Amino acid sequence: MTTSTDERLATAAALDAFAAWAIRSTASRDLSLTTAATLATLDRDGPQRLSDLALREGVTQPSMTALVTRLERDGFAVRGDDPSDRRAVVVSLTDAGREVLVTRRTRRASRLAALLDELDPEERAAIAAAAGALARLTLNRTDPARGES
Repeated sequence: MTTSTDERLATAAALDAFAAWAIRSTASRDLSLTTAATLATLDRDGPQRLSDLALREGVTQPSMTALVTRLERDGFAVRGDDPSDRRAVVVSLTDAGREVLVTRRTRRASRLAALLDELDPEERAAIAAAAGALARLTLNRTDPARGES
């Protein structure tokens, strides 16, 4: 069965609208989206050079330096020397930073689960059936808009 381009685009637009709404409506106000994204990058990809982290998150190096300073102050990240280049700084996530992410993700999942409870059983089943495919679409993907290759 072939899906028309219009149907694919409509589906993509609906997913995009939902994703944007879900991010904004379920995010706690304790961390900015940039802060949360930076912590998530460190969690997913491990320690990063400060300059690479700035590029990946789409901010200037001075902005990332200020953000990492706040993360260090709050105990969510630490700076260290880059073993391959003593002039560079490597940023790592701390256990406290990881815990903030777990708490945030759990809270967001709970809010989304409550939203799913508003749907009728057939709609919930349709979303559950699509969940595996959506997970496969995002598995090991990179985001060219954030400078990842």
